[in-house]
Amino acid sequence: MHLAGHDVDFVIGTHLIVQVDGWAYHSSSADRTRDIAHDAELRLRGYTVFRFSYAQIMYDWPSVERILIAAISRGAHLAPFHA
Repeated sequence: MHLAGHDVDFVIGTHLIVQVDGWAYHSSSADRTRDIAHDAELRLRGYTVFRFSYAQIMYDWPSVERILIAAISRGAHLAPFHA
């Protein structure tokens, strides 16, 4: 999916973004700066953003899963309510 001018890796529900950072596209200072700017733009638009490394996904999945389940249980995957 393409949001705020860039591709995102996964969208859960409508508003929970999961980014997975592999070495190929996330190894330089310029890459990191681009990622931080994109995350900020997504947050301004009401999204919750979690960014995990390839190593976290592959070798520490229980921690990643715990974080995502906690976020979903708090409704982070749903559009924010504006009265």
